Amino acid sequence: MSTLEESLRAISDRVKSHSSTMTTEEAVKTAVVLPFLRSLGYDVFDPSEVIPEYTADAVGKKGEKVDYAIKIDNEIRILIECKPISVGLEKKHLDQLYRYFSVTNAKFPILTNGRTFNFYPDLEALNKLDTRPFFVFDVTDFNSGVISELRKFEKGNFDVAAILATAER
Repeated sequence: MSTLEESLRAISDRVKSHSSTMTTEEAVKTAVVLPFLRSLGYDVFDPSEVIPEYTADAVGKKGEKVDYAIKIDNEIRILIECKPISVGLEKKHLDQLYRYFSVTNAKFPILTNGRTFNFYPDLEALNKLDTRPFFVFDVTDFNSGVISELRKFEKGNFDVAAILATAER
């Protein structure tokens, strides 16, 4: 079993046994999102790589902050917006993520409630978030296909073109 798979199993077990206590965004970030990012090879303790509360002010909005921005090769490439585990991921959350996405160079915004991770592209129109995710990952129910997709997001393997090719399919 790969270290990514081992990490995902540990996160899955944590979600299954502690989801009733993950009632806040902070609990989801600490118990699920940071370990998930770490399993992908990102240094969650390096605030120049995994940037918490990244300012992404949209026009007419001040103090807008996305939960995490991931910097790869000195460019913001991934945005992560977290919600409590009890919250269903809805259009209003996607609208919030869209505002952050539209003012950054990120290529892959992720919306999560700690159980479900929705990965969105901008295939329909450049720099405009698609309304449907190209990849949905349930941390409590994954297989080798999911792991091979997640490997494309690993720090050492991150390749925008390869991920977009998958998204187009």
